[in-house]
Amino acid sequence: MHIAFDADDTLWHNEPIFDLTQDRVAELLRDWVPPEELGEQLNRMEKRNLQLFGYGSKGFTLSLIETALEVSRGEIPGAVIQEILDAGKAMIEHPIELLPGVVETLERLASQHPLLLITKGDLFHQETKIARSGLAERFAGIEIVSEKDDATYRRILDRYGIDAERFVMVGNSVRSDILPVLQIGGNAIHIPYESNWELDKIEHRGAEKEGFFVAESMLEVPTSLQEIAALGWTAPTVAPTDA
Repeated sequence: MHIAFDADDTLWHNEPIFDLTQDRVAELLRDWVPPEELGEQLNRMEKRNLQLFGYGSKGFTLSLIETALEVSRGEIPGAVIQEILDAGKAMIEHPIELLPGVVETLERLASQHPLLLITKGDLFHQETKIARSGLAERFAGIEIVSEKDDATYRRILDRYGIDAERFVMVGNSVRSDILPVLQIGGNAIHIPYESNWELDKIEHRGAEKEGFFVAESMLEVPTSLQEIAALGWTAPTVAPTDA
């Protein structure tokens, strides 16, 4: 079978960096909006901007700046805007911290199955994170996409010549890593993360069906794959095609 992995909050920590940045900006904007109210206003701004800015640190930083302008009615000093920009740059430059069990699990699985990395977000930033992670060589293919939905997964599987029933997606997001893959007839392993982006949250109802598995950590993924293999699926031998 072909096994694909999400990147952010599946292979390395990501969401806590956003949380820390939001907390830092909340303190900067305390004179205009109570810190406990900033999150709600920022979520609305991000939702409004998602189709324009996409996912990732750059879009988040732009939404922070626009939120600051909105709550201050345009009176926010330039020095505060600069601090928000600096916080956004710090996010982009933040060191990659791999989650426990990632290296050994990928090494074990890469010797047995073709592995793919499927991540969404800003192309340049995701490329740099993958390069800095030191994990790139373990993947037969890397796909950086603007959205993870049914159509995206179908396109990727078509490109690599993969049958959906012989495909497994491993990730922390029910909305983008689990439900779309189940929808096209694939299999998914959910690894819950300690925190989730507000706009990516979704109830698990509807996910508990055929092809859905849960692993508490990366170290449990091989066991979940054994469960999937026991259902009778075998590894394909079709190589990826050119883009």
